[in-house]
Amino acid sequence: MSVEWQPVRQSRTHELVLESIEQRVFAGELKAGDRLPPERELAPVLGVSRSALREALRVLETIGVLVAQAGRGPDAGARIVRNPDDALGRLLRLHFALGSYRLEDVLEARVVLERSSFAAAAEHASAEDLDEAEALLVRMKEPSVGVAEFNDLDTRFHVQIARGSGNQLTSTLTSAVRESVRPLILQALEAAEDWPATAAGLNAEHAELLRLVRAGQGAEAADLVEKHIRGFHGTLVDEKDEDENEREGEDEREGENEREGAAE
Repeated sequence: MSVEWQPVRQSRTHELVLESIEQRVFAGELKAGDRLPPERELAPVLGVSRSALREALRVLETIGVLVAQAGRGPDAGARIVRNPDDALGRLLRLHFALGSYRLEDVLEARVVLERSSFAAAAEHASAEDLDEAEALLVRMKEPSVGVAEFNDLDTRFHVQIARGSGNQLTSTLTSAVRESVRPLILQALEAAEDWPATAAGLNAEHAELLRLVRAGQGAEAADLVEKHIRGFHGTLVDEKDEDENEREGEDEREGENEREGAAE
C-alpha cells in the first residue's frame, strides 16, 4: 500500500512527526512489518529536519512499535513491529523505581492478573504451552542454578502460564508487572537466609500450580497463585512498611530533638 505523507507543523517537531506516524497506524495505512521510507526521503516530505525525525523514531523504538536497523540493504531502515512486552516492562520498572506506583499496588495488580491467567490457562492452555512451563521448572530445580537465573526462570514461568491463558493482553500486562519488580525480588532472594530451602519451597509451589493447571482445576490454581504471590511478594510489602515506619519514627525523634533544642 502506498502511503501519502504530508508536511507537519514546525512547533514541537518530533511530537508532530509522532502524531503523523500514529495517525497512519490508526488509519491502517501502516501495519506491523511495514517499512518507513529512508530518513533522507521521509524528512523532506514531512518538512522536518533529520534530527527531529530521528528523535521521533527513537521514541517509537523505546515504546516497542518500531525497530531501526542501521546500514544498507534490504534489512536496513525503520520497520513497524509489535513488541510491547519489553517496552511496558521497562517503563513500569522506571516508574516503580521513581515511586510512581506503590509496592502494594503492584502486588494487588499481580494478584488480579495472575488469578485470571492461571484460571484461564487451566481451560485454554495447549499441551505445548504447559510443556514449556514444565521445562522451565525442571531447570529451576537444577542445583547449579544461581539466584539470578532462578529469578529469570521464575518470571518466565509466570509469563508462560499467562500466554497459555489465550489472552495476549493479560500475558503482556503480567510480563510487564512481574518485570517491574524483578530487581526487588532478586534482592529478596539474594538476602534469603537459607537459599536452598527458599528455592525448594518456591519450586514445590510452582510444581503444584502447574499440576492444577494441567488438571483443569482453574479455581484451585487461582487460589494457590494468590497465596504464592502474597507469600513472597507480600513479605516485600511488609518489609517496606517496616522501613517506612522506622524512617517516620526517626523523623519524629529528630523533630522532637529540634524542638527541645529551640526551647533551651
